[in-house]
Amino acid sequence: MTDLALAHLTVLDVAPPALFDLAARAGYQKVGIRILPAAPGAVSYPIDRATVIEWRRRMADAGVGAHDVEFLPLTPDVCVHDHAQALALAAELGAKRFSVSGDDADTDRLAERFGTLCDLAADVGMGVDLEFMRFRIVGTLPQALDVITRAGRRNGRLLIDLLHLFRSGGTAAMLRAVPAEAFGSVQLCDARREDPTNAGIVEEAREGRLFPGEGELPLAAFMDALPGGIAVSVEVPAARTHPALGPAECAAAACAASRRLLAGWRPSR
Repeated sequence: MTDLALAHLTVLDVAPPALFDLAARAGYQKVGIRILPAAPGAVSYPIDRATVIEWRRRMADAGVGAHDVEFLPLTPDVCVHDHAQALALAAELGAKRFSVSGDDADTDRLAERFGTLCDLAADVGMGVDLEFMRFRIVGTLPQALDVITRAGRRNGRLLIDLLHLFRSGGTAAMLRAVPAEAFGSVQLCDARREDPTNAGIVEEAREGRLFPGEGELPLAAFMDALPGGIAVSVEVPAARTHPALGPAECAAAACAASRRLLAGWRPSR
C-alpha cells in the first residue's frame, strides 16, 4: 500500500503535535508540516531544538512519520543560507523533502539559489521540491522543469500539485515527457473543470478544493503518467467547498477518497 502524507494546508489551523494524532486517526502514514509562512504573516509553526524533540516523540506515539516541511518562496531577496538551521532541524525530525516556489523572474538567479538550497539540504540528507502555481512567477510544469534542470542537483525535483498542473494547462502527455528522476512528490485533490479565473484561483487553491473523485480533473490520467515511486500527499483545503466539515472529518474524507483513486493507479514507469 502506498504511504499517504497529509499536507498541512488541508488542516492548517491544526498545530503540531495535535496534527500527528489527527493524521494517524484519519489513516495517514506521514505528515507535512508548515514550518515557514507561505507569505508574510501567514500561518506557520516554526521549529527549534525543543519542538523537534517533542514532535519526534509525539509522531512516534501516533505512529506517523514526517514527509516534508514547507514553504519557502524563492523571491529575489531571499537568503537561502538563512534557512540552513531549519533544514537541519527538519532532517532531525525525519523529513525527507523541503517544498519551495519560484518567485523570481531572473531565471539564472532563481536556478542558482535553488541549487544552493539543494546543496544545503543534501548536507543533511534531504531533497528540495519546486512547486509551480499559475499565480506565481514559475507557474507551469515546463518553467519548473527548466529551473531544476539549470540547477542540476540530483536532490532538486518537482512537486506536482494536480490542481496547479491542471490550472496551468498541464497534461498527462506533458508529465510522461518528463524524466522519472525529476519527480519528487505529488499532491492529490480535485476541483471543478471550470476555471475560477485569475481573480479566484488563489482562493480556490487555499480553501476551495474537492476530494479526489468529487470533481472533474483527469486525476487517473495524471497519476498513470507519473512514476510509481513518487511520494504521495493529500492537499485538500476545503473550508469553502465543505464548510460543515471539521479538520478531522476533512482529513479523513480526503484520505478515503485518495485511497479510492490510488486503488486504480497504474503507473506508466
